[in-house]
Amino acid sequence: MTDDPTQPTNGEPPQLGDLESYVDPRHWSTVEVLVWAFRTGRQVEAWMSDALASEGFDTSEFTALSALWMTGEPHQLSAGEIADRLVQTTGGTTKTIRRLEERGLVRRIADPNDGRRALIQLTASGLDAARSTLELVLDAFDLDIGDLDAAERTELGSRLARISAELDDRLRRR
Repeated sequence: MTDDPTQPTNGEPPQLGDLESYVDPRHWSTVEVLVWAFRTGRQVEAWMSDALASEGFDTSEFTALSALWMTGEPHQLSAGEIADRLVQTTGGTTKTIRRLEERGLVRRIADPNDGRRALIQLTASGLDAARSTLELVLDAFDLDIGDLDAAERTELGSRLARISAELDDRLRRR
């Protein structure tokens, strides 16, 4: 048995109630959001890695392909826009794009509005890979969160989007 109330015991999820003795009461709701958001984010990342392994993608490659596909025709973004969507450094994004280029899934094209920069665009193979992999991930995730009904999923998605937008604002101001 562990003394850390955030650690699971006997395969059960962590319980946060005991944290009240460690956290100022004015922060109780905040610590709960922070702990669960962090834990869930890590779980989703691990789950996604497992789900994508059979397709030969890592989470960064999948997210980049999905972001390009979801932008709509002509399925292109700047490297900086991809980095924002990946929540990844520009150096890490450059490596991700290079791996996708080597596989023939994306290509660099000249930005028609700014000759100094390139845009990253899905190839036909990249578009097929983005569609099929997203479908695979959504089918698997749908099964794994099966107890949440459509209304709960919509509410949860909206609340997570709100937290994400708040954090984006703060991070951009740094």
